Amino acid sequence: MNGHRPQPRLGGWPMVAAGLLAALLALPPARALLEASMLRHMLLQAPLLLLAGALLAGAAGPQARTAMARWNAYGISGLLAAGGILSLLMVPRALDLALVAPPVEAAKFVLLLLAGAALRLSWQPAGLLVQGFFLGNVLPMMAVAGQLYADSTVRICNAYLLDDQARLGEWLIALACGFAVVWLAQVARTMVLRDAHAAALDAAPSMLLKK
Repeated sequence: MNGHRPQPRLGGWPMVAAGLLAALLALPPARALLEASMLRHMLLQAPLLLLAGALLAGAAGPQARTAMARWNAYGISGLLAAGGILSLLMVPRALDLALVAPPVEAAKFVLLLLAGAALRLSWQPAGLLVQGFFLGNVLPMMAVAGQLYADSTVRICNAYLLDDQARLGEWLIALACGFAVVWLAQVARTMVLRDAHAAALDAAPSMLLKK
């Protein structure tokens, strides 16, 4: 015996956490609670499934990440897939069908898990330009959907009341604006740090000459 203990796998806990979260969300009581409200359906259940997918992607090993990076250069494929999934699930008919058709509900779960994984694997490689393209499509769509929900005088989703629909619309508009502000602040911070780094590099030769 050399006294060495086997090292824990780094991807173990995200995989367990993702599995537990997805399993919890799939339980009938959890689904009934979250899907009873249009607001909780879209702004609690869906983000939690995205989180579970992101955790699954975090558990992927280096070989799996390398294999996935071959079709996801600069995060473009992953962000396009995530954007398509999110836009599809904003369609009111999709929400109605998910409540009454088990295959649609199962597809919703799988697609949101995939979207969360795609976002996790694609966001950093995308860089500011591709991130801006992605958000420039998703956030306006989110705000337009929110305005439609908030202003409509009829129920767009048959399963939910008009007040619930209007409240969701207000939240979607607010979140779209909030995400835009946060990302623009991140862009400004990145540009300031980049300029400061470039200035430091330019000043380094002159400092060496003075010495």
